[in-house]
Amino acid sequence: MKFGSLPLAEAEGGILAHRTRAGSRMLVKGHVLTADDIAALRAMGLESIVVARLEPGDVGEDEGSQRAAAALAGAGLTVAKAFTGRTNLFAAVDGVFVAERDTVDALNGIDESITLATVPNLSPVKAGDMVATVKIIPYAAPGEAIVRWEETCRTRGPALSTRAFRPLTAALIQTRVADTKASVIAKGVAATRTRIEAIGGELVWDTAVFHDEAAVAAAIAEAEARRVSLVLVMGMSAIQDRRDVIPSGIVAAGGRIDHFGMPVDPGNLLLLASLPGVGPVIGLPGCARSPKMNGFDWVLERLAAGLPVAGGDIMGMGVGGLLAEIPARGQPRAVNPVTEHGNGKPRVAAIVLAGGQSRRMGAINKLAIPIMGTSGTKPMAAHAVDAALASKARPVVVVLGHEEAKMRALLSGRDVTFAVNPDYAEGLSTSLRAGVRALPEGTGGALVLLGDMPRVGAAEIDKLIATFNPVEGRAICVPTHRGKRGNPVLFGAAFFETMAEAAGDTGAKHLIGEHEDQVVEVEMETDAVLADIDDPATLEKLQRPTAS
Repeated sequence: MKFGSLPLAEAEGGILAHRTRAGSRMLVKGHVLTADDIAALRAMGLESIVVARLEPGDVGEDEGSQRAAAALAGAGLTVAKAFTGRTNLFAAVDGVFVAERDTVDALNGIDESITLATVPNLSPVKAGDMVATVKIIPYAAPGEAIVRWEETCRTRGPALSTRAFRPLTAALIQTRVADTKASVIAKGVAATRTRIEAIGGELVWDTAVFHDEAAVAAAIAEAEARRVSLVLVMGMSAIQDRRDVIPSGIVAAGGRIDHFGMPVDPGNLLLLASLPGVGPVIGLPGCARSPKMNGFDWVLERLAAGLPVAGGDIMGMGVGGLLAEIPARGQPRAVNPVTEHGNGKPRVAAIVLAGGQSRRMGAINKLAIPIMGTSGTKPMAAHAVDAALASKARPVVVVLGHEEAKMRALLSGRDVTFAVNPDYAEGLSTSLRAGVRALPEGTGGALVLLGDMPRVGAAEIDKLIATFNPVEGRAICVPTHRGKRGNPVLFGAAFFETMAEAAGDTGAKHLIGEHEDQVVEVEMETDAVLADIDDPATLEKLQRPTAS
């Protein structure tokens, strides 16, 4: 690949290296320069431009990352469509992500232009979670490097996979003494059931017996008769030695002690045993009564995914095993708060800004003026609100300020959340702040709609929502028409904190320039995304019969 500054006369067809303005349009990096682009750049006084040009044998960034990702993906994974040289891989099932470390290292060593990054090996994941990303660093990779990557995957086998959780059944045996409270036993059952169900399993039987060897052995025999796939034993006091009550009871029931202790804290006093005809028997550490993550979670997740867990596997858990001072991971089946119905798609809300003073319109409140549209005549702001309600955005937050009572009455009867901005006179940013602060917890993105853009419809909004995907680098979605950027703009949740502190009368516009690498332009068929009503002349034109 060739890269460098070229005279404009030689730059047509080149791949733009850096974001550049060309007249009224903003050309993003990666854009292939056309004759019109060259003319616009020349009109601005530029004489040269930095571009990349592919050479024979090069593979473009999107094709290269797509081929590389497809080659390394094993069972339980889906491969997304390439975007700006990046291809992401997602878990297709709830389970445990498995990365073959040696293969990943070998692939990353093939050529500096191709990189692979993954989540930690043996992480619990749910369907829809992003687990890996392949990125072509420049605008193209050598074709020979892509071929070597594919051959390495064919030779070694898939580097990545997700092992699905199997329908595990479990029995829980707890021991007690004379003064053991029923609430303690109930707490152990509740914590265990939550863990088992989180990985798709079922706690089919539980019992509490006295803390002695014979009672434990008898309970294990009863669990064996129920043909469960996993037996869990939680002692009233923690196991202190291989010859303690619980391991002795397991041996008395015909079991074998395979390993005692683990380099994970909390969870050190876990005992791993096996029982012919049943499978694993686990003597639980005392911390298993708590819902907080501990070493038992790691063992349980791997067993449920059909991965081997022996003494050597447990002793290899030391790196990363200090859990006492870190936040607990969410259970793998817990719904991600920023996705819609747990399907991996970000949940997007709409914020309609309808609290401004309309200073350029004179004394009238333009947002209250009846406007004719495809759905009839109604107040200008109602067109924006109804477009949001007809889209996939939820919830719809409407920010009021100037003439609050009047606007609230005009928009009444709609399924919206009203947010009041008492500082509306200080500019658009204050309404934006009020809207962002009114979003419910777990919102993954927010469309910011202007109340004075009545021609924007649900189709434009849904097109932005369909494009939005922060994990694939599309965290800010900007509508365009014939290369010119407009509104509404969709921002990912990562920007909410900054938006909630916006100042001035431009809202969050500065974020687009500051995070251009996360911006995607979404071309629209009409100029509705460019048409805002700022002055009487524009309003008059819109109200003419031909404008509707």
